Amino acid sequence: MKKVVLPLAALALFACNNPKQAADTNQTATADFNFNDHQSVTVYTTSDSGKLRLQITDTLHWEDKAQPFETEPCIFVSPRNTFQTITGIGAALTDASAETFAKLPADKQQEFLTASFDAAKGNGYSMARTHINSCDFSSHSYTYVKEGDSTLSTFNIEPDRQFRIPFIKKAIETAGGKLTMLVSPWSPPAFMKDNNNVLQGGHLKPGSRQAWANYYIKFIKAYEAEGIPVWGLSVQNEPMAKQKWESCIFTAEEERDFIKEYLGPTLHKDGMQDKKLVAWDHNRDLIFQRASVILNDKEAAKYVWGIGFHWYETWTGGNMQFDNVKLVNQAFPDKQLIFTEGCKEKFNMDSINNWSLGERYGNSMVNDFNNGTAAWIDWNILLDETGGPNHVGNLCFAPVHADTRTGQLIYTNAYYYMGHFSRFIRPGAVRIGASSSRAALQTTAFKNTDGKIVVIVLNMTNQKLPYNLWIDGKAAATESLPHSIVTLVL
Repeated sequence: MKKVVLPLAALALFACNNPKQAADTNQTATADFNFNDHQSVTVYTTSDSGKLRLQITDTLHWEDKAQPFETEPCIFVSPRNTFQTITGIGAALTDASAETFAKLPADKQQEFLTASFDAAKGNGYSMARTHINSCDFSSHSYTYVKEGDSTLSTFNIEPDRQFRIPFIKKAIETAGGKLTMLVSPWSPPAFMKDNNNVLQGGHLKPGSRQAWANYYIKFIKAYEAEGIPVWGLSVQNEPMAKQKWESCIFTAEEERDFIKEYLGPTLHKDGMQDKKLVAWDHNRDLIFQRASVILNDKEAAKYVWGIGFHWYETWTGGNMQFDNVKLVNQAFPDKQLIFTEGCKEKFNMDSINNWSLGERYGNSMVNDFNNGTAAWIDWNILLDETGGPNHVGNLCFAPVHADTRTGQLIYTNAYYYMGHFSRFIRPGAVRIGASSSRAALQTTAFKNTDGKIVVIVLNMTNQKLPYNLWIDGKAAATESLPHSIVTLVL
């Protein structure tokens, strides 16, 4: 098997990733555009052909070009048309990721941290997600209280201290001292559920709703006492899936009422009204139904920052349902959208270099952002050579795998596809107008707080496709390689 080695020297070239940008999230990108400020365009390419991995492949220059003909393929960019502000891009820091990280030699640990969180030399992830209690990507099931303790007097995050908390702290340090953290529960303790089991779904007992709301508060306070600030929380991971791993069912009405009557008021009572509360946290298939039930209730909606979603609706054999995300954005423009989880399931080491891994990320990210998504968080940031560890055999791919037998890191093309977004689109950027005159070329574009414009072009076909990058009567000619993604930085 061929291992992809991280080109650290090349990563240092990404000057657009000034760490100051990550800290300066209060600015708003302006709509003004002046060619004197954007005289050239740097092209970064990842492609199957040529084995390019986030490499500078060209520098483009502008020429006058009036109205293009329909025979001339173009990517049209309009910096004056602005949309959502970007909160961040990142990945999940799970027990499995932390345990795998701990098995690496010290030099490989540092390489991984730099590759993931360093804004000048790596992917510059600015967001992360972690789990409350155990999840499928834990080595065993656990909670933070003794069974039956509804008062939560025994609450203790000791299970997280060996691997996960030290890992998260190192990630925050490498990210420059700030990492926007979302926390999500997979299941309440068994005694709070009607099936008396943290696995296999079940519902939260009505009599346990306040105790469970208090549990989130306990977790947030415990993590913040460890020096891990919590930005937001979701109500329940995948609330409509009965899984053989940690899971809990909330109907739309149950989630609405839990937010309205328990979790929302409890957050406010405990001075945590600034924490961003995310509803749904499941697939795009039911996202509009869930959003409409919760957000059309004013008393529930006032507590909700936004709607989270995953990409696993493809289990039916269909495509990703981006139109459902768009509908939520149109129906509830005052609420945010956040992609909270996605991965390629059914891990197989023989497929580690399959190009479709990265293309799935590119396709999802372009379309999710174009439909209003403000933040995008991958699933496990790191897994081992088995696609785990995982206590129920639900093994998956990650953008980076560690062969814990040899201590080597394997960077899949998904890592580079994510980097085409996370390295260049920094927190506080705004999405700007971008359209393609060819269906084979997908595109999205952003303007950072420092004024740099970022255009991403995705080609999932077998064709080399020439096109013009066109803005305000000027164009820069370039081409898209087969099965490639490019980031153009102005």
